Amino acid sequence: MYAAGLTAVGMVRHHNEDTIFCSTEPLGSLPNLFIVADGMGGHNAGEVASSKSLEYCKNFIHNSTLPISTKPEDILDILMAAAHQANRDVFNLSGASPSFSGMGTTFSACSIFGDSLALAHIGDSRVYTIGAEGIIQITTDHTFVQELVDAGSIAANEAKIHPQRNMLTRVLGCDPSTEAEGFLHDLSGVDSVLLCSDGLTDMLSDNEILNIANQQAPPKSRVEALIAAANLQGGIDNISVVIIDICEVIIDATTFDKEGEVR
Repeated sequence: MYAAGLTAVGMVRHHNEDTIFCSTEPLGSLPNLFIVADGMGGHNAGEVASSKSLEYCKNFIHNSTLPISTKPEDILDILMAAAHQANRDVFNLSGASPSFSGMGTTFSACSIFGDSLALAHIGDSRVYTIGAEGIIQITTDHTFVQELVDAGSIAANEAKIHPQRNMLTRVLGCDPSTEAEGFLHDLSGVDSVLLCSDGLTDMLSDNEILNIANQQAPPKSRVEALIAAANLQGGIDNISVVIIDICEVIIDATTFDKEGEVR
């Protein structure tokens, strides 16, 4: 597989509260790992929450004594355990300083083995598959507005412009008992997997994302093009995108800083 990721501050915000991780190499018991986290909280607490969620998750996985698994169910179990540990650790950190009080983050993490994608998800950052059937959102937004859509109170097209569309109902780090949504997804017929924060999906429709993500170009170029398109539409929030192409060649593991530079 090929993969690339980028996070950018956007055109309005003064600092970036998103954090991403993008590695096609094994980490602990996982064959690869991809994460997008979008932090929230006063001052710089959102940035702390998102970056620490990744740190705690990766530490948990790295310290796992289990061998690299060939069973998707085992990979999912590890991801879910790591997400829940990160939730408890961020919650504990939020009590360590008044400036961190109430901080939290979205958290979407996945690992791919063969035709299976294991996913642990909290919040409204999204994971899509792209393939013969077009673009399909495989995560559920943990938002008040999505609950209204599910209940039939509003139409899906109304959710896009609802004034409370960004009100989260599930966040990593705000409650030690918060449960991640976890599942396996069949990647048969899928060309690419895309992870992103709402800084992308608030600016671009699914079809606009598909048109750019489907271009015949390396993942890095398509990630850059998506962020440029979101900025062109106003870039009102931080923007994070990871694209994973399902193919045979594996690139080196890379972690990106707040502006998308390799570190």
